[in-house]
Amino acid sequence: MNRIVRYGLLLIFSAWAWLLQSCDSGVVYKAYENFDGALWYIKTTPTFRVEIRDTTRTYKVYYLVRNSMKYPYYNLYVTREITGPDGKKEATLSELFLSNEKTGKPFGNGLGDIFDHKIVFLRNHRFTAPGTYTFTFSQTMRQNPLPHILGVGISVEKADR
Repeated sequence: MNRIVRYGLLLIFSAWAWLLQSCDSGVVYKAYENFDGALWYIKTTPTFRVEIRDTTRTYKVYYLVRNSMKYPYYNLYVTREITGPDGKKEATLSELFLSNEKTGKPFGNGLGDIFDHKIVFLRNHRFTAPGTYTFTFSQTMRQNPLPHILGVGISVEKADR
C-alpha cells in the first residue's frame, strides 16, 4: 500500500476515533502523539499531562498504540514514568502484546494495515491527590528507531460508570 493511501487512512481513522471519543462522557483525558515516518526513536518520549480533580472516584488508564502490520514484533516494551503533583516519580516497565506470538494475528482494531490498541495499565486506580499527573512513555526495545509504530497515547477514563 503506498504511503499516501496509508496516511490518508490514518487521517480518516484518527477522525473517526476522535468522534467516538467525543461521544464518551466517561473519558477524562485522551491524547495521542504521532511519530514522523512511523519511527519511534528511543530519545522520543511522549509526555501527557493529566489534570485530576476528583480523587474520590476510580479510574482506568490505558496505553493507546497504533502500528502497521509491518511491525516486526508481536510485543512492545514500554517504560512509563508517572510524576504526581508532589513531584514524586514512579517508573514501570510494561510488555504490551500487539499480536499473537504464534499466529501473528494482530490484536486491537484494524483498518487496512493499521491497528489501534487500547491496553489497560491501571485498573480501578484512585489518584491520591488532586493536581497534574505527568505520564511519560519511552520504548525500551533493542531497536532504534523502532519501525512501524505510528504513535502512542493515553486514555484516562472513569472506572465506576
